[in-house]
Amino acid sequence: MRYLFSILLMLVLTVPAMAVQPEEMLADPLLETRAQSLDKVIRCVQCQSENIASSNADWAKDARVMVRQLLTEGRGDQEIMSFFVERYGERVLMTPQLNGSNLILWIAGPLMLLLSFAGIFLYSRRTKPNSSDILTAEEEARLQELLKD
Repeated sequence: MRYLFSILLMLVLTVPAMAVQPEEMLADPLLETRAQSLDKVIRCVQCQSENIASSNADWAKDARVMVRQLLTEGRGDQEIMSFFVERYGERVLMTPQLNGSNLILWIAGPLMLLLSFAGIFLYSRRTKPNSSDILTAEEEARLQELLKD
């Protein structure tokens, strides 16, 4: 029972706390829902591995406030994302857009994987034993004789 309690306590304590503070939340539940969905797709430029919804950095807090301010001004989700992209570049998006130079990066990984498989396939076809590599009956008998000694 003691171990079960310890495990449960560890699980509860390791659940990440949401960084959005109560004073940041909007009164309108529809706008707050939109704000929370936007918070999940905008990257914290200070942390770089977290979205602004889960980051406790000062920049992320300011960005969350800015998202809510832009929503109350009546801006759309795409406009808000464009607002952040204009100021911080595409690295501010958790999933970069599929266009321009990003397209090369999106295609490079799978392409390299296919080229690797093709290289392995061609190498394995080239190194198959041919008829000259197979022992004749006499050579096989001689080999067995040598191995017995």
